[in-house]
Amino acid sequence: MTTLANRPNTALLVIDVQNGVVNHAHNRDEVVANVAALVDKARAAGVDVVWVQHSNAEHMPKESDGWQFVPELKVADGEPVVHKTYADSFEATNLEEVLAGKGIGSLVVSGAQTDECIRSTLHGAVVRGYDALLVSDAHTTEDLSEYGAPTPDKVIAHTNLYWENHTAPGRTAGVVKAEEAFKS
Repeated sequence: MTTLANRPNTALLVIDVQNGVVNHAHNRDEVVANVAALVDKARAAGVDVVWVQHSNAEHMPKESDGWQFVPELKVADGEPVVHKTYADSFEATNLEEVLAGKGIGSLVVSGAQTDECIRSTLHGAVVRGYDALLVSDAHTTEDLSEYGAPTPDKVIAHTNLYWENHTAPGRTAGVVKAEEAFKS
């Protein structure tokens, strides 16, 4: 249970599902479809959807095609979009203020890249007192094996494995499949 007082609500975080981030990602179409289904389920269940959008002046400047969310996903009126420039979605952003304003203490996390922004945000959330649930089939990454990283399927599987077993005092972590998320 979250250690944040008076924060009983849950939000779906959709992290960096942007053209320039997922165009060459592992199982891109399947993961984007799972994220889209999660967004629909969250909205139907009355769960807040919070969008996170990365920018980088050199590689993915604001307003560029790469910076845009993928065309399969649409931000609904009133849904907050948090702009970030670091891997952890909390770092130097207004994410904490957005979540506090909505009484959110639990996060369901989806998006990209598994080995950078997803992991950083999960850890950043737990350190800040949030419960953090990772959607095991709604996150992805690109293939960085030519630089010595494991292949994307192994990065994803390893992240799911260690997050399933992650613990912290007074907070919960874990994984859930997209089809099981937001069930009453």
